[in-house]
Amino acid sequence: MTYTQQLYYVLPLFVVVGGASLLLLFEAFAGEGSRRWLMGLAVVTCAAALLATWLVWRRVSDFEEVYLFDRMLVADKFSLFLTMVFLAGTLLTVLLGTDFLREHDSLYGEFFGLLLLTTSGMIILAMAADLVSVFLGIETMSVGAYVLTGAFRRHRRATEAAMKYFVAGAFATGFLLYGIALVYGTTGTTQLADIAKLASANTPPLFVIGQFMLIVALGFKVAAVPFHMWAPDAYEGAPTPVTGYMAAAIKAAGMAAILRVFYTGFGGDVLPYGPLGWATILSILSVLTMTVGNIAALRQENIKRMLAYSSIAHAGYILIGVVAAGLTPASGVARSAVLYYLLAYTFTTIGAFGVVAWIGRRNDERQMVDDWAGLAARHPAAALAMTVFLLSLGGIPPTGGFFGKFYVFRAAMDVDGQIWLVIAGVLNSVVSVYYYLRVVMAMYFRDPAREPRPLASAPMTAALAICAVAVLLMGLLPSSWLGLATSSTVLAAP
Repeated sequence: MTYTQQLYYVLPLFVVVGGASLLLLFEAFAGEGSRRWLMGLAVVTCAAALLATWLVWRRVSDFEEVYLFDRMLVADKFSLFLTMVFLAGTLLTVLLGTDFLREHDSLYGEFFGLLLLTTSGMIILAMAADLVSVFLGIETMSVGAYVLTGAFRRHRRATEAAMKYFVAGAFATGFLLYGIALVYGTTGTTQLADIAKLASANTPPLFVIGQFMLIVALGFKVAAVPFHMWAPDAYEGAPTPVTGYMAAAIKAAGMAAILRVFYTGFGGDVLPYGPLGWATILSILSVLTMTVGNIAALRQENIKRMLAYSSIAHAGYILIGVVAAGLTPASGVARSAVLYYLLAYTFTTIGAFGVVAWIGRRNDERQMVDDWAGLAARHPAAALAMTVFLLSLGGIPPTGGFFGKFYVFRAAMDVDGQIWLVIAGVLNSVVSVYYYLRVVMAMYFRDPAREPRPLASAPMTAALAICAVAVLLMGLLPSSWLGLATSSTVLAAP
């Protein structure tokens, strides 16, 4: 296959990067008066990239893996499914973020370009077939995320959050590079498909250390405990739509990287197993992440911080599916469960943060639980949407979040010796219901302290409606969505 032919398979990536470049040029030369057109161009870019993804999807068969550019990238249904998840999250963030940032006098033209460039890094991660590609994808994604976190330039808290995120991210990058170096030094390759073959028969100590460093680096990206300390401050300080994007799309990209690296590069019948196997380590991190995230969320009065700790807990639930995927490499059940969970979680989380963004105005964001008292009486549609999102996060039917947890737990139950992980997940899910229902109780069963003044924004309303409908459809018609995820579970064989 010639390089020209290979370009077709990365068409979504080129559309996103091209759109981002046009947005940045348009901002530089058109001036502030034309910023109202930037959202439209960003929406068109996301729609065009989704169309390009669908065209590539039709060309790639269910069990086909097309390696590109000297095996640096791979195009398959797995990467294309995740690309659609990333683009959907980006599109929703554009709709939610435009009027929110304008209301807070922080709508800069580069917001849209940075958002798309961050998404391009996610797409690279989903298609990565080499550790070098993983590094490039993570850094492309992370640099944009650092800047987006500080989009409130005049807000001290946003600047502090961006700096904390950047410093912690630079620390994690060091672990990633050292881990890649040690893996390369012991195997002589950075190709994920070749690492497991070379390392399965012989795992020297330096290789194990490199594996642990990769766990640390990728654990940071998904805010797994104990690498989560940056998340609450970064999520609280960032603009609320950006927080939803970070908690959903960026977390999904981190999970995609974990699956690519550990299932493909460190899979097989040796590396996941034993006390030093990555499945054991991720199992421990999963329980710690669920437990710490939920316990910390119980104490939060600030809804953004509560949802931030909730997103940490959800990383633990998703890691259950990752562990099951590594211990059952011949079956695609666990991988399809993870993909379904990521899709449902993306719509749910962006929707929840979207309601938080919609409910308040400049200098009155109404982020405390008490500020939501009586919302159902004043704005029943917003309260209903938030209830749907919170029930989905808690894993209560009939929502996509319920079936996301159900499929992940069921996949883990099929693995010998992992029932304890399922029990931990169920118990943590029960605990999480308490702090989700606190907000529901405040909205429906308490008298309003003061009149809310939500943003009257058609794009924000449309985004919230899309999220709510998607969450309910995934709960009412789960088999259709799971079938789509199942057809996307082909990864390079370990």
